[in-house]
Amino acid sequence: MRTLRVVEETWPVRGVFRISRGSRTEISVLTVRLEEAGVVGWAECAPLARYGESAATTLAAVESIRQALAAGMTRQDLQRALPAGAARNAVDCALWDLEAKLAGRPVWQLAGFDTAPSPVGTAVTISVDTPQLMAEAARQLTRCPLLKIKLGGAGDLERMEAVRAAVPTARLIVDANEAWTVDQCREFIPALAWMGVELIEQPLPAAEDEALRGMERGVPLCADESCHTRCDLDRLVGLYDHVNIKLDKAGGLTEALLLRRAAREAGFGLMIGGMVGTSLAMAPAILLTPGADFVDLDGPLLLRADREPPLIYGEGNTVGLASLQLWG
Repeated sequence: MRTLRVVEETWPVRGVFRISRGSRTEISVLTVRLEEAGVVGWAECAPLARYGESAATTLAAVESIRQALAAGMTRQDLQRALPAGAARNAVDCALWDLEAKLAGRPVWQLAGFDTAPSPVGTAVTISVDTPQLMAEAARQLTRCPLLKIKLGGAGDLERMEAVRAAVPTARLIVDANEAWTVDQCREFIPALAWMGVELIEQPLPAAEDEALRGMERGVPLCADESCHTRCDLDRLVGLYDHVNIKLDKAGGLTEALLLRRAAREAGFGLMIGGMVGTSLAMAPAILLTPGADFVDLDGPLLLRADREPPLIYGEGNTVGLASLQLWG
């Protein structure tokens, strides 16, 4: 018999986390715990209003499969029972953790990898703000080799000029979070190329990104809000160069592993990302990082506190699974 426990938690952010859609001083996450034969597998998800999710709707979705989980629902059953999204992610990753613990083997082995994932460098995020404040935030991160700059539309070139002046040698990627217009794309992308920006995430709203087809670009573009599962890939060919794989969008590690393979086969570069969350949310995504072009798993660094034991963020902002006591 398998038992389910779902808990909503609130975690305060360091200062304010601000993107084009708004700002937050705390995050709300759900943890799913599955217990079987005295062993507990667990995982975390972050419901996102952008995708019509809330803590209440995500909790209801998990509760809707309580009896099926008790009866032995598998990860394959789960893919059919719930759509891609935060609820399926938390249950899927909890099932992976439970399966690994019951089998006495790490998840990376169960997933078919030959070796455990090595620590990997992650981008560190700077929230959208005034040019002066963003430049100061960048100066405080001079030891971080890759910075991810959140942008918001009007004034973005001034923001980026200030950041680049503050950290002239840092590698930079930017994330507009759907905030630009087509005209802004045509204005901003060449300027950002001149500044040495290596990647631009989701410049246009997902519903409008067909306008990117045929647009000249001096910087590779990455689909984030436009890419959730393998079903999205065909439409994105010719629009984007990379895709950002996030567990909460894909609906768990099971689909994310398949999306990772399919995206590579379709010729896309890979970014492995995550919502703002604790180390428990990032841990399953570590398995996706081998061979990725960009990694953006700095969620715990944006919080005032983290779970114990946490992921280990080392020199140069490498991140890795230090202990399987956390997950996997």
